Amino acid sequence: MLERKRLKGRTQVTFVLPDNAPDGPVSVVGDFNHWNPAAHPMASRGDGTRAASVALPTNSAYSFRYLAVGGHWFDDEQADSHDGTNSRLHT
Repeated sequence: MLERKRLKGRTQVTFVLPDNAPDGPVSVVGDFNHWNPAAHPMASRGDGTRAASVALPTNSAYSFRYLAVGGHWFDDEQADSHDGTNSRLHT
């Protein structure tokens, strides 16, 4: 799930997943962080979810995926769109 908050000239996007599905650490990777798994690890929020946030320029589009333990890549089913390989986010 994606949560958005408009900031001056930017959009703060929070990527949200259940805290235990999948088990183990998960990172958000995408063209906004050069597909670097260390850039945006997801952290538990104490409400049964985990999240990572990033501020991005408004009126832009980005590809992203989630990377879990063991090299397990997966998409966000609730993303704005999908391009066949990646989830897509529109700010």
